[in-house]
Amino acid sequence: MKLSKIKEILPTLDNVEFQLENGTFVPEHFHVTEIGQITKHFIDCGGVIRTEKAVNFQLWDANDYNHRLKPTKLLNIIKLSEEKLGIEDAEIEVEYQSETIGKFDLDFDGQHFILKNKQTACLASDACGIPAEKQKVKLSELNSTCCTPNSGCC
Repeated sequence: MKLSKIKEILPTLDNVEFQLENGTFVPEHFHVTEIGQITKHFIDCGGVIRTEKAVNFQLWDANDYNHRLKPTKLLNIIKLSEEKLGIEDAEIEVEYQSETIGKFDLDFDGQHFILKNKQTACLASDACGIPAEKQKVKLSELNSTCCTPNSGCC
């Protein structure tokens, strides 16, 4: 989800709720401790130099049961970060502490923001020799009529 999308969604909500893909909710007394822009400048295993930018939200379970982050407050924090930091409209990456700091993509299911598990991937699979994944076919589903005796296929 891009920053512009969350800015569209927030005014329509009564509460800001984040949920992990496994169904667990981030405690409702969480705080957004950081909003920033992260630039990653790197070289992939195929030798291509790349740059990626993301807007970073850091969520923290504050054990502060007297405060809840309301949509207008989060929207104001976003606007302030755009104004003061010059943050661009990029994909949002969320950091959230469980066993370790996890990084998540962000989605919305109509009620809750969903922290989507991120996956690693090879960006240069054609250059570093990783074979493409072969299509799996059930032998029982193959059309066996083409190679019957006297069919002319052999």
